[in-house]
Amino acid sequence: MKKLDKLILKAFWGPFLLTLTVVIFIFLMRLIVVYFADLFGKDLGVELYFELFFYFSLITIPIALPLAMLISMLMTFGKLGEFFELTAIKSAGISISRALRPMFVVAVLVAGFSFWFNNVLWPWANLKGYRLLYDIKTTKTTLNIKEGIFYNELPGYSIKVNKKFPNGKSLKGVIIYDHSKNDGNKHVTIADSALMYTIMDKQYLVFELYNGHDYVDDADRSSGADATDFVSHSFSKSKVVMSMSAFDMHKTEEDQFKHHQIMRNVLQLGKDADSLSRLTTDYRKNFFEAAKSYYIYSLKSLPATITPEQKAIMKNQGNWVSKIITKKIKPNPYEHLDFAVSQAKNMISFAESNVFTITSKNEDLRKTNWFWHQKFTDSIAIFVMFLIGAPLGAIIKKGGFGMPVVVAIFFFILSYVMTQQGKKLSEEGKVMVQVGAWTSNLILFSIGMYFFNKARHDSRLFESDVYVMAMAKLKEKIGSQAILRKIFSKIGVKFANN
Repeated sequence: MKKLDKLILKAFWGPFLLTLTVVIFIFLMRLIVVYFADLFGKDLGVELYFELFFYFSLITIPIALPLAMLISMLMTFGKLGEFFELTAIKSAGISISRALRPMFVVAVLVAGFSFWFNNVLWPWANLKGYRLLYDIKTTKTTLNIKEGIFYNELPGYSIKVNKKFPNGKSLKGVIIYDHSKNDGNKHVTIADSALMYTIMDKQYLVFELYNGHDYVDDADRSSGADATDFVSHSFSKSKVVMSMSAFDMHKTEEDQFKHHQIMRNVLQLGKDADSLSRLTTDYRKNFFEAAKSYYIYSLKSLPATITPEQKAIMKNQGNWVSKIITKKIKPNPYEHLDFAVSQAKNMISFAESNVFTITSKNEDLRKTNWFWHQKFTDSIAIFVMFLIGAPLGAIIKKGGFGMPVVVAIFFFILSYVMTQQGKKLSEEGKVMVQVGAWTSNLILFSIGMYFFNKARHDSRLFESDVYVMAMAKLKEKIGSQAILRKIFSKIGVKFANN
């Protein structure tokens, strides 16, 4: 490896690792802000939060890698240009293409690592992280009984405290409704004061009650013998022990989460897409076969059912009786129409149900295909960001966290907006999945090639004096007397020579 390659690589790795760490930290702060109310105040232990942050650090790496690559490239080549090291490299006869060669290799390797990470570690981290986040969100907050308000978070009990002392344990004016038997407000305990604490590693909550009364309605009604409607007794000291298992975090089975697209690898997404495609095709084919049952191609006339007794009466009594009987047994003329309307309504309902099912399956299919393409687009995005950052840094010639960060954030936001818009349009079926998934990379790749071409020709694209000189020349051209004479002569105005 030549000294030039070592120089560029040494200037790259420091900013890359630093920016990668900063970007991951920023995304973790976003997680904390969004789920702050669900994460904290549950007394789950510091190690559980470290585990959650570890999983979500892995989840944010595919997003952080392109941004870190863009910022570090801008900083590396901007710093080399700022201290005229790029000028020295070019004066030695080394082209910008040759100077970019080691970073090209690094970008390809990082893109390959990104694909492996997206395909192997990212689904695993999503499964573990979101399962743990769900368990934390569904865990109840730590016991927090407030003054003058009934507390119902403990299953089977409703508790009201008139006053809590600063130590958090001493209570005044306690009312406890025992609903553990699901028989209504039949067991009530009232105490003048109480002491509240936990035992057995916070598995049980104890109320040590003083100077109170215990009331039980229909105490012996279930026995059927010597039933007592109401029982009351006083106590100077009593204890009520309640289980706090409802505040424990219960682990959810991972099988409930693993079928989501973000938790699948390329092979699994491909199989899911094939299954959804076949299922949609089967729904379409079976629809026509199942719809045949709603059509009747031939109808027989409804027979007029005349009993033998009616026939005898008609024969003996004459035509006028025959007309009356025939009129009474005449079939309903609207029976066929009612039947047709009923069949039409059934057919419409059946068709709408199939349309909804097929539409839902097609949306799942498009989403699955988009996530399949995302495994590749996220990796290619790293190379695209290299192609933008390296030549742009050489053009800007500014290192540090000033201008490079501003430019990098602009291109990152542009990439993010185009990616999300492409995803939305793809899932809605307005554009092809391939178009929605790859448009962002194609547009940014074109921008990168433009900057690379400008860097090869030592363009002064972002130097203000270039535009100042251009504007000065334009004003001089417009303000010259020769052009003014020509303009005024065309509109028939004579210009006075100075």
